[in-house]
Amino acid sequence: MVKMKAQCHCGAVKFTVVLKDGFNTARRCNCSFCSMRGAIAVSASLSGVNILEGEEKLTQYRFNTHQAVHYFCSTCGIYTFHQRRSNPEEYGINVACLEGVSPFDFAEVKVMDGIHHPKDGGGGIIGQIIYKKLQKT
Repeated sequence: MVKMKAQCHCGAVKFTVVLKDGFNTARRCNCSFCSMRGAIAVSASLSGVNILEGEEKLTQYRFNTHQAVHYFCSTCGIYTFHQRRSNPEEYGINVACLEGVSPFDFAEVKVMDGIHHPKDGGGGIIGQIIYKKLQKT
């Protein structure tokens, strides 16, 4: 386990994080939101994140199933971490917020198939739309 300091771009939100398996969990997601955000995330347990400053500056965004909770600094807009819907006992931590780490440090990053997320019935949001249309016919 690796404990690191982290913060948003403006420094309003500061936290420490204990990574579950260092950078071995580094990944991206191809869902609509993550594709636009473009961040690389690493894993931490919920108890592994300790907000030192700026908790009141954190705002959240939920979409689709509203299960994943994405946290952002309300001042600079940087995504800091999110509570995963695939494992609600974990946070995905934005590696760019980690002190001394850049997303460009990673030559290869696993891509998770968020478009076909298992909690969407395996078909992602498009699969849900098609399924609802088929049920009406």
